[in-house]
Amino acid sequence: MPKITVLPHETLCPQGAVIENAPQGETVLDVLLDHDIEVDHACEKSCACTTCHVVIRKGFDSMEEPTELEEDLLDQAWGLEPESRLSCQAVVADEDLVVEIPKYTINHAREHG
Repeated sequence: MPKITVLPHETLCPQGAVIENAPQGETVLDVLLDHDIEVDHACEKSCACTTCHVVIRKGFDSMEEPTELEEDLLDQAWGLEPESRLSCQAVVADEDLVVEIPKYTINHAREHG
């Protein structure tokens, strides 16, 4: 099973994380949530927002291509990059992944303060 390396994120994962034996066929979001990395997911994983946006720094090409709906939503994400994915749609395949959680998200449903 592949390994997911999560790069350090100031609030969600300050030290970074290494998740050994990530289950193939699970979404990146579900794997992160299962390991107490609380990535925003305002639409409850229904591919209707961009709050779970991540950048796949390694292993991007091992995953299935994003759907047209996911690509349309990603166009609205803060800090969009060519390797951006919605983690609720990005399914772990057979290669190790390196995941970066962007510093900011567009989440109108969440209150900060």
